[in-house]
Amino acid sequence: MARIRTVGLVVKRDRPRAARLARRMITWLRRRGLRVLLDVEAGLGGAPTRSKDELARECDLVVVLGGDGTLLAIARRAGSRVPILGVHLGELGFLTEVVEREAMPMLGRVIAGHYELDRRMTIAARLERDGRVVQRFRALNDVVITNGARARIVQFSVSVDGLPLTTYRADGIIVATPTGSTAYSLSVGGPIVEPSVQVLLLSPISPHTVSNRPVVLPPRAVVRIVVAAHEQDALLTIDGQEAMPLGGGDAVEVRQGRAPVSLVRSRDHTYYDVLRSKLGWGAR
Repeated sequence: MARIRTVGLVVKRDRPRAARLARRMITWLRRRGLRVLLDVEAGLGGAPTRSKDELARECDLVVVLGGDGTLLAIARRAGSRVPILGVHLGELGFLTEVVEREAMPMLGRVIAGHYELDRRMTIAARLERDGRVVQRFRALNDVVITNGARARIVQFSVSVDGLPLTTYRADGIIVATPTGSTAYSLSVGGPIVEPSVQVLLLSPISPHTVSNRPVVLPPRAVVRIVVAAHEQDALLTIDGQEAMPLGGGDAVEVRQGRAPVSLVRSRDHTYYDVLRSKLGWGAR
């Protein structure tokens, strides 16, 4: 593992607990001769600030103090080279497995090089309009097409590796990674997939035809979704955070991303511990 010299802190804004922990980490890291950079959106002082894109380029480690959504915002920008340590300030998160009381000991282990990584599969998407690629995206959780401002059924066709699958009339469709299987996909009846399993999940949202069911595809499958020509009110969403309107004839192509995201694995919680905690399994 590469030596860590520069640490970036991504801190959930307007969370006093996160701000206090960030200041404690800044002091601790500087005493050990490490360079510290802060996410400019955190609104904190005490260290030089950078955009999330700059943090992903300049840092050897990124520490996220917040929830899963805060981590997703930096994960889409980070390559596999940069490990991400997620600290949740409440209960366990699906991505932020380390809780507040474990944060400083875990940071010490990571700086000393005593840590393991989960390599989480990503997906790459491109939006095509009038035969031209107009935008590219990267996601850790999911790529979603839904109805827009008007709550009405959207029609779109789906093919896999150039072979027609079906035409849906539904509220939308989700293409998810194993990591994203416990996000939006789960709420529409998609399966939970252990993150080390490499697959793509295709989950329709409230399909008009009840025989439409989630489909599990091999990781190298190429999914192409084409919005019907008459549709004028659809929306493309990336990890629930980036959104772009879609029009009739627009095509979204989704495939496995080139590089995974590297998440620091907690020694104190397994993936199954997180499932039980977040989903309330075994609770009475």
